[in-house]
Amino acid sequence: MIDTLATYFSFSFVRYAFIVGVLISLCSSLLGVTLVLKRFSFIGDGLSHVAFGAICIASVLNITQNMYLVLPITIISAILLLRTGKNTKIQGDAAVAMISVASLAIGYLLMNIFSTSSNLTGDVCSTLFGSTSILTLTQGEVWLCAGLSIAVIIAYIIFYNKIFCVTFDENFATAVGTHARAYNLVIAIIIAVIIVLAMNLVGSLLISALVIFPALSAMRVFKSFRSVTLCSAVVSVVCSVAGLLISILAGTPVGSTIVAADLAAFLIFTIIGVLVK
Repeated sequence: MIDTLATYFSFSFVRYAFIVGVLISLCSSLLGVTLVLKRFSFIGDGLSHVAFGAICIASVLNITQNMYLVLPITIISAILLLRTGKNTKIQGDAAVAMISVASLAIGYLLMNIFSTSSNLTGDVCSTLFGSTSILTLTQGEVWLCAGLSIAVIIAYIIFYNKIFCVTFDENFATAVGTHARAYNLVIAIIIAVIIVLAMNLVGSLLISALVIFPALSAMRVFKSFRSVTLCSAVVSVVCSVAGLLISILAGTPVGSTIVAADLAAFLIFTIIGVLVK
């Protein structure tokens, strides 16, 4: 097993996959706690489908650097979904469901009508489930992912206290002078960046698991916001590394294996939580 891993790690694309996988899983876990507590657990699912639709548009337009199109569209959608104004006619889970289904359907429709690939089914499967995209990253894409991931982590650390306030009691935060809408905007932008990055790792259909499972696992055992966030980050990174290693050794799809590892961690933490009580 060690010799096999050593052989695989001699290839640069495997090292790239591990670097990006660790960074993306760390970033995903940070906002997962906030999304769960704000009851927006499915926003990752909705935004991932928006990103899928944007990728389809970029493919139809033959845009090679699709990040420049996908990221702005996803950020705008995240801002619209996280608007807390009570005057909006479509709110919460209804808005997520509407945008999610519409983006997925339109994206797949465009790829069928204006298909430029001889393997449309394979392209769609790879985008939805992330089966091979993480193993085909170029050095430039790795640097871009690393830069965006570091920016997300720095932003989260800088605005940690404000995110904490907005997460638990937005009305109180506004009453004491915190610009809740501005920090919701920061949260929306961070989430959008994470979603776009995570599509390379697990695909658009499995992103919610990457964002939500580590947070739910940590909540089974820990109670404070900080301890849950730290535990969630550790669980997410460990599961991603374990999923990548298993996928290399067993030849299983990367995204699905990582999600299976997250599910196993959730079950373990659930049992620990029951025993501790």
